[in-house]
Parts: sequence; C-alpha cells; structure tokens
Amino acid sequence: MKKLCLSITLAIGLLPAMAQQQAGADTAAQRYTLPNGWSLTPVGHALPLGDLPLNMVLSRSGKYLAVTNNGQGKQTIQLIDAQKETLLDEVTIPKSWLGLAFSKDEKSLYASAGNDNIIWQYQVNNGKLRLADSIVLGKRWPEKIGPAGMVIDDARKRLYVVTKENNSLYVVDLTTNKVLNRVSLEAEAYTCVLSADGKQLYISLWGGDKVAVFNTQQGAITQSIPTQSHPNELILSSNGRYMYVANANENSVSVIDVKAQKVIETLNTALYPGAPAGSTTNGLALSANNRTLYIANADNNCLAVFDVETPGKSRSKGFIPVGWYPTNVKVLGKKVLVANGKGFTSMANPDGPKPINRQDAAGRHTGNTRTGKPVQYIAALFKGTLSIFKEPDAAALSRWSRLVYQNTPYSKEREALAPGMAGNPIPQKQGDASPIKYVFYVIKENRTYDQVLGDMQEGNGDTSLCIFPEKITPNQHALAREFVLLDNFYVDAEVSADGHNWSMAGYATDYVEKTWPTSYGGRGGTYDYEGSRKVAYPKKGFIWDYCQRGGVSYRTYGEFAEAHEASIKSLEGHYCEGYPGFDLSIKDIDRQQLWVRDFDSLVAANALPHLTTLRFGNDHTSGLRKGAYSPYAAVADNDLAVGRFIEHISHSPIWKESAIFILEDDAQNGSDHVDAHRSPVYVISPYTKRHTPIHNMYATAGVLRTIELILGLPPMSQYDAAAMPMWECFTDTPDLTPYTAVDANVNLEERNVAVNESARRSAGFDLAHEDRAPDLELNEVIWKAIHGEHAVMPAPRRSAFVKLQEGDDDDDDDK
Repeated sequence: MKKLCLSITLAIGLLPAMAQQQAGADTAAQRYTLPNGWSLTPVGHALPLGDLPLNMVLSRSGKYLAVTNNGQGKQTIQLIDAQKETLLDEVTIPKSWLGLAFSKDEKSLYASAGNDNIIWQYQVNNGKLRLADSIVLGKRWPEKIGPAGMVIDDARKRLYVVTKENNSLYVVDLTTNKVLNRVSLEAEAYTCVLSADGKQLYISLWGGDKVAVFNTQQGAITQSIPTQSHPNELILSSNGRYMYVANANENSVSVIDVKAQKVIETLNTALYPGAPAGSTTNGLALSANNRTLYIANADNNCLAVFDVETPGKSRSKGFIPVGWYPTNVKVLGKKVLVANGKGFTSMANPDGPKPINRQDAAGRHTGNTRTGKPVQYIAALFKGTLSIFKEPDAAALSRWSRLVYQNTPYSKEREALAPGMAGNPIPQKQGDASPIKYVFYVIKENRTYDQVLGDMQEGNGDTSLCIFPEKITPNQHALAREFVLLDNFYVDAEVSADGHNWSMAGYATDYVEKTWPTSYGGRGGTYDYEGSRKVAYPKKGFIWDYCQRGGVSYRTYGEFAEAHEASIKSLEGHYCEGYPGFDLSIKDIDRQQLWVRDFDSLVAANALPHLTTLRFGNDHTSGLRKGAYSPYAAVADNDLAVGRFIEHISHSPIWKESAIFILEDDAQNGSDHVDAHRSPVYVISPYTKRHTPIHNMYATAGVLRTIELILGLPPMSQYDAAAMPMWECFTDTPDLTPYTAVDANVNLEERNVAVNESARRSAGFDLAHEDRAPDLELNEVIWKAIHGEHAVMPAPRRSAFVKLQEGDDDDDDDK
C-alpha cells in the first residue's frame, strides 16, 4: 500500500496552484490519493466551478461556456468566457438539474429548474445573466416531471425538453413559451439532440437502454435504437451521419449509423478489456475535425480517447488523467474542457458541523455562528473544477495514458489474483478454499471513526470529537480491542443514498450519484436508492444477485427489505419475515432477538445461508425529538445489539467457520480529524488476529472483496476488484474463545423529555427514512444532547489525502 502524506495546507492550496499553471502546457498535477485508494494527476490548468457540475454547453460561436452546478449545497449557473477562460457571471438557481441550451443568437440561455418543473430563460447581455422569463411545464414538486436535457430548434422556434420523473418529452413554442405537446417515453430520459435538418430528435432513455427517435413533423416517436445500459450523453458528428451514445453502466459508447438507425460498433472505454462495471462513461465530445472522440469516464477519473475517423473501424488512442468524477467534456478549437464533478481531492473541513443560526430563503442552513463561513458538510464539500488543456499529440497522450494506469489500482491481474498470502483464511483467487463458510455482513448508519472510537489510545483518534465513547459503546470498543482495531478505514460513499449501493454492490451508478444531491438538498425527489427504482440498479445487480447466480445461499434482515416485502427480485424468498427496515422507534436489541429466533431455527435445520446481510441502524438517532429514544439510549441500544449478535454467533456451533464484518454505510453525520470518509469497521472471526491494531488503509469495497473471496464470488465492479482485501486482519490459527457482550451503561429506555430549542428542531425532522433529517442540524442536536444545550461544537480538524512520498512509482517528468 502506498504511503500517504497528510496535510491540510496542500489540500487548501491545491486549486489555486492548479489555476496558475500555464494554459495548454503539457503538465499534470502531483499525484493525489483519494480515500477509495484511487489517485488523481489532473493535466493542464483549472478553474473553480460549483457544487457538482453536471453539464456544460458552448454557445454557437464558442464565445460563452455555461455550466450548471447541481449539488446538495448552493446551486448555480455560471457563465464563462470560453476564449479568455474567465468567469463572467454566476447566478444562484433555487433548483436545477442538467438541462442547458443557448439560443443561436447567443442572447438567451435556457436552464432546467429541476423539481420546480420550470425552464428558466436568462438574457445574456454583456457577459451577464438576467432572469427574463420562464416556461412552466407543470406544478412544482411533488408533481413528478423533472426536466433534464434540452435542445433548441431555432428554425422552428421550438424547445425540446426531456424528463426523468414522468418520462416525457415536452415540445415548447418559444414565441409564446407555452407547451405545445407532451409525449410519453418508455423510461427515464437523460438528454436529447436534434438532427441538422430538424426532422429527427434523438432521446437517450437513461432507464430504457435505448435511444428513442422522435419525428418532429409527425409529432410522434417513430423508432427506438437499442444501446447498452444507462445511455446518457449523446452527440452527432458534424455531418449528421453518426451518433455517439455514452453507456454509463457498461463502460461503453454505442456508435450509431443515423441513416440505418442501428449500432455499427461499440467502443469499450475501460482501461482493460472485459473489466466489470465502474468506468461510468458519461460525457462525450468530438474534435473540430470529427476525427477524435473524447469520452469522460467518471469513476476512472479520466478521458478515453478514440480515433473515429472511420466509424465502424474506430481504435483507441489512449487516456487523459483529469479530476475526480468527470461528468462532461467539450472541445473548443484545439482546447479540451472537462467538468470534474467532485474537484481534485478529498479535503480538510475545519468549519465542519457546529452550531448554526443562519438560514437562506429556503430554510437551509448556510453559515455558523463562530466564523460566518459556509458549513463544510460532506454532501457539499467537494467543489467541481474545470480542467483545461490542449489536445495532446501522440507523445503527450502516451505519457498521460501511463499516468492514468498508475492512478488506477484496478487491473485484470489484480481481479484474477488478489493481494494476500498462501495459507491465509482469505483466498487470493475466486473459488479457492477457505475455512470460513458463513459470512455475516452488518450495516449501521452514518458514524465517523472519531465519533465512536476517537477515545481509543491504541488508534489514531481525536478524543475531543468522540461523542459516543466507551461508556456509551462498550461493545464496539471491546470488539476493537479483543479482535482488530482498524483506524484507517474509509467508506466509499458520501451519504446513505449512495452508501447502501456501495455497501451492497461495490459501486453506485451514475443515476445514484447524480440524483441524490437533489433530494438531500431539500429540492424534491424521492429516496430511490435501496431497490425501489430499477434505474438505480447496477447492470448485474447487487451482492445477492451474484450469490444467486453463483449458487451461494443468502438471506437479508432489513437491508433492501422491509418487514413483509423485498425491494428487489433476487431477495424474494430470501428475507426474514417481520424483520423491520429503517424504523427508529424499534430497538436494535429487539431486531437482534428476531434474528436470534430465525438464526437458531436455520441452524437446527442445517439450512443456515452462507451470506447473511443485516441492518442495525439505530446509531442514526432521532436527535432530541420529544418522546423518542435519547441519542445516548439509541447508540447504546445499537451497541448492545451488536454485542449480543456477536455473542450469539460465537456461542453457536458455526462459530468456528464464521466471519462477521460490521461497517457504517457512510460517515456523513459527524466529524473526523483525518478525513470526512473515515469510519469504524469491525472484523470478527476465530481467524481474526486478536488484540491487534492494524493501520493499513481499507475501504468499503475492500470489505466486499474479502467477502467475495471467502464465498467464491467474482468482483462486482472495478472498485472491489481493485480493493485491498483484509487478509492482514486474519491468521491461519483460529482462536475459538467466544465473545461475551458487555451490558449497557445507560438506560436504554431513556426518552427525550426536555422542551428546548433542540427538541423543537428535532420535532420537525423526518425520521421515517434514513437521511431525511437535515444532517447539520441533527449533528448539532446530538452534540448538545451530550454536552448541554448551550455547548458549542468544536470545529473538526481533518486532513486531506495528498501527494505521495518521494520514491514512489511516478515519473517526475510526467508531472
């Protein structure tokens, strides 16, 4: 594992340093390692963008570049001088999502207002944006419309808008700004492009694996062209003969002969042929001469470059390293522009959650009482950047391609043979034997390492940030002390929406990553991320689907299943009837007792499944809502349930063949002095090393890789295929000493009774579903519950992942 140098200074100074590089220079940044173990060396120079830039459009002359920022925090439209590379204007938009279109005369910019179900028309005058008019598609959320991509037909004065909530195409008359027609589509749409003659509109059906063809003269869908999974961005060649469609769920681009209306070839955009999901192909641009196609691979943090001079016989030219999660790419002359959705690095947040008293017009908290600065909450922490560089020649592209491969821990060799040691209980190859036969995988809710284990002297903790210390969580402390203490573990997710996907699939699709910030920002939308909406699924499903295909028995308790219903087809008949899902009014110790009865009956019948997934989520807490369990009681209940769960397994006949992995789905609800993604993880087995602190870097995907190797399953994505399995936590000599749960030190029946400001705020929280309560306020309420109503929450001290130490495997002349 590569060494990490931790520094707040470099993290804060990164963006300005990048922006000072010379335009067009053959340069790359120093390597920065992300919490997931992947690295960045973004080339060229950069400009700052906003929170999650999803789309960019160039005006007809190339004078202007417009960017829509669609993150959880402040949403904006930016207007940039594309020639001078300077920000001309930035306007706040209450709600937005993806759609942007310039009029031909460059005097108007149209933008999707997201779940307000409006298209805003901005007047462009002397480099400034002024809101001039609006196009109303329908009532605001909760009416489901969700305008997404759009395109203008200047000749006919028409605006075409596609939607992702009611799966429709809206045809708008731009002379009156009235909707002329609404056409139903087969599935969620992403965007659309218009043929040069204006007769055909091509619509990418994000959830339908095809491109719909709308005849503008007939006013109807006349045909559809099958693509691959999650078609999103699409572009036409300048002669209109060929169309390129990015398929995010399959690492590919479909090349379509427009006249024949069929796919003539498919471009594999991944770094290796046959790679599993995980490149997330989601942005396209053609060079001015139409000979080179630039493809944004969001989860590979790079552009794939193809020679497409002869469509049908395209060939790969190489790769270009850019920033974190590139979402869009444009070409202007010889210049390439890339929107990096998450910027350049996981960063320090010294102004993390703390007492807040300022709100914007929508009621969102925007500042804190100590500094007046915006609160650095993980969901809006990573600001986008615009990478700018000249189209590379062959020599530069060769050097840049080498950087991309160095940044990427995934390889076909690592997929086939994981790091490890002969004789270790964790095999290195799929199908190799392991003495472990039964895996228990437990998901908890949203805590950081420092919040829970920051008081353990054996690890790298900050006691000032520890609000649930050993007195409250004696079992988690005992498990970390008796087995292995892991203080360098990072969740792959930012919030629960992507967290449960990362936890169960080693991946979160482009639909998940691009839509959760809308609902988390209080801008409408539904929580569709735990099996309730098919468009959110990875192409090959979740770990249970892999078990089903691989002949591995499995069962779930509350994860992707409610008491009497499974969320996905593969869990039908594979869940415990009556085991509740997310419900903070039900104790986790009661959930544990339900599991005990089911477990004992399965063991007695010799029918225990080899994989058990189980949810204990009460460490989320209900804040100080009057009548709800107090934060101490909720976390202590969760801790005791975990302890009794381990105790029961360790006293059962299958203990000698078992391994238990316990983690948080994300780390959003607190502070940590190392990184916002650092979180507790527990590894318990007779084969686990006892009384051992381990400081190796691991991530959520590494837990999944370990489970897969034990059960003989293949990796589900490039992320778990590349992840470090936790073999160093295990020994080949078992210790069968059972675990005895530690009784709670606090009253588990304790309820919130105080009537104070925190109680009043908690009463307004939506606690029926995970992550519906405002996290910043919930964090503050929990802090006050523990330290007193007038206590001030200290600013967390967090470091960022930055450049490698000297002596690592980089070529200095490539930087």
